[in-house]
Amino acid sequence: MRKVVFIDMDGVIVDFGHQIGIINKDPKISKEHKSSPDQIDGIFRDPQPIKDSIESIIKLYNSGLYDLFIATTAPWNNPSSFTDKRLWIGKYFGDLFKKKMFITNRKDMLIGDFLIDDRLANGAENFNGKLLRFGWDYEKKEWNEYRDWNAILDLLI
Repeated sequence: MRKVVFIDMDGVIVDFGHQIGIINKDPKISKEHKSSPDQIDGIFRDPQPIKDSIESIIKLYNSGLYDLFIATTAPWNNPSSFTDKRLWIGKYFGDLFKKKMFITNRKDMLIGDFLIDDRLANGAENFNGKLLRFGWDYEKKEWNEYRDWNAILDLLI
């Protein structure tokens, strides 16, 4: 039986930090939006992927060991973010995650073996399986246990 892996988007697959850097340099963006960039319409439309994320997820899929799902949070007051995240997954993964995407603020309600996430927010801290803290923790300003996708692949394959 394959193990279930949930994968967060922002900070794990999607380089949302790069988007924030672009916004902070744009004089047309309001101070309010600079402090809450996830509320900007279209912010999730076309950010760049995190280095090695696409290829690594395809390796996990091709290993045959895991049933993969997306588990992401979308800001409630930015309804376009729901659609933009879904379209982004389709652009980079085709049908790999077709009908296998959860948009939730309660990752603790998900049932699975692993959750790959960069933060403890939105229920990730209380996920019932093993939480694999990924990449840069922008809140604590430190690296998480699994710094990059190579570290994830070393653990899971």
